[in-house]
Parts: sequence; C-alpha cells; structure tokens
Amino acid sequence: MSFQLRIATYNIHKCRGLDQRTRPDRIARVIAELDADIIAIQEVLDVHNGRTEFDQVRRIQFLLNGHEICFGENRSLHGGRYGNLTLSRFPVKVCENYDITWRHRERRGCLRSDLVLPGGTVLHVFNVHLGTSFIERRHQARLLFGGRRMTNKTQ
Repeated sequence: MSFQLRIATYNIHKCRGLDQRTRPDRIARVIAELDADIIAIQEVLDVHNGRTEFDQVRRIQFLLNGHEICFGENRSLHGGRYGNLTLSRFPVKVCENYDITWRHRERRGCLRSDLVLPGGTVLHVFNVHLGTSFIERRHQARLLFGGRRMTNKTQ
C-alpha cells in the first residue's frame, strides 16, 4: 500500500508576528493552509493558567481539529511549559523528549514522536530546535547522530 505524506516544520516564535502581536489563531490558520499530515513546530508555549495567548498548544490543536499532539518541554516560560510540538493526523504511539542542551546555553530538545501510519507502519519523527552557535550545533549533531544515548527528559 502506498500513499502520499505531507510533512511541514515551522518555528512559530511563540506565535509572535512581525507586527509584534502574539496571535495563536493566526499561526493556526497558516498551519491549516499547509494541509500537512505531520507538523513539527518549534518555540511554542503551553501555559494553562495564564494569558490566553500563551495557551498556544491547546488553541492550535483546537483549531486544527483532528490532529493528535506530542509536546516536549525544554524549559519553563511565563508560568508554563515551552518547547517543541508535533501535530499528527496519525495516532501517536510514543512521545519522548531528549535533552540536547550544550553547556550553559539555552535549553534545547529533540522531540521524538512515533506515529502509526495506515497498515501499521511506525514512522519516527524527530522535531529538533538546534542552538544558534556553530560549536553548539556541532555538539548537538554529535548527540543526535552519535552512538551515545541522549537523556530522555520525559521520565
């Protein structure tokens, strides 16, 4: 059995646009237009008891009705969680977040989502938000592709 799979990635910068307004609804509309089966999102907030524009995970999931979610927290921000989000039209079998932070730089993560495709095939999706410096990225690449086991931050 063969089928087409559309995958997208998007760094949403906390849903803050060029107009400096934080609008999760606007981001969700852009994502919906992509019509992707799997969307890897970076820099997303998951704040339940704060300002409504910081409740980005639930707002985006609600507006993209039918997508399952896998969230990986990299650090706390605005009284909630901040990290990577994977949305999928397919069932999520495994959701794990790995620490790929280098030294004292901003906390970074690699979110692994194992998705069950039609026919039972499992697809491993890795949603990564790398650091900004060359040396930091070299360290992170060694963690991602090397033989050493990364630390699972979800346990």
